Amino acid sequence: MVDTMALLPSFIRPTRMTKRFARPAGRPPAGDEAVLDAPDDRLSPALVAAGRGEYATAVGLLAATRTAAEWEQRDRYVRRLAAFARSRPEWYEAWLGAAPDDPGALLVGAQLAVDRAWPSPARAELLREVSPLITAAARADDRDPVPWRIALDHARGSRAGHRYFEELWEAAVRRAPHHYGCHVAALRYLAASWHGSHHECFDFADLAAHDAPAGSLVQALPARAAFGYLTDGCGPTVPRARLDAAADRAITLSGCLPAADPGPAEVRNKLLYVLLRLDRPQDARVQLRLIGPYATSFPWDRFSDDPLGHFLRLREHLETAGPGPAPAGLLPAPPGPLGGHRGHAPAADH
Repeated sequence: MVDTMALLPSFIRPTRMTKRFARPAGRPPAGDEAVLDAPDDRLSPALVAAGRGEYATAVGLLAATRTAAEWEQRDRYVRRLAAFARSRPEWYEAWLGAAPDDPGALLVGAQLAVDRAWPSPARAELLREVSPLITAAARADDRDPVPWRIALDHARGSRAGHRYFEELWEAAVRRAPHHYGCHVAALRYLAASWHGSHHECFDFADLAAHDAPAGSLVQALPARAAFGYLTDGCGPTVPRARLDAAADRAITLSGCLPAADPGPAEVRNKLLYVLLRLDRPQDARVQLRLIGPYATSFPWDRFSDDPLGHFLRLREHLETAGPGPAPAGLLPAPPGPLGGHRGHAPAADH
């Protein structure tokens, strides 16, 4: 463990927090129903129990992901449990009080602390206080890459230098060379540190995808870079062929993943936006069918205070409209061809 987290710089940029909604356990929505940020069948019972003030189910869930080295699922569950804890802090406090050394509790606590600090006017001071929590979570299980993903996010928010970030990155990929969350964190850092230098972001994403197994979520990283480019409004033009290649790679991955499943829902919702911005409605309709009822806050909360309503309006347009691009109001973008890339756009979400 590289114990340098307390050395992070204190500067951090503003951001937005996403809304989170959970559906009850049971059958998935049917027909024309749609839900936002639905938990999968493993997370749902933990959230239902948490709603009753119980934490044992969450303990068991995170312990199972740790035992089986299910790092992608562990990362996703930690984010969702931390989001729940933001609205029900007494639930997490009871958990931590009963099991202060539980690796799952320490991990949720580190994520929760970063989430709380991020939008605060006192974010710099708060983030300095968070570093020991991330270190404790990392020490709880040296195999686990998720604390290092949190550390990478923390470093980006604190505007840490490249050398320090590279130390964290090397530690993360030693534990899980193809962990999607760590790769997204690195991509966001590049975008923040080299604002507008989208070619470097694409180079990183393309190399990571090339090195990753065919079914890895890292195959969707170039499409994530394309999303950043299409919503940024800054920097030199990226060739259309490179944007299409990124979308095609994510389409191939999507076809390998379960249809109408909440697990890959965010990857597909992001891909849906990219395809619509690239004026590929037929491919977008295919992804819409694969998404099924599972809308996600990201990316739609980037464009609307009602991400579920925004998704539903896009879905209706795709299901009823003929050939042609979606209405401009449904796909806000910087001016110019494919975003124009003139001026400065808001920073990426946390």
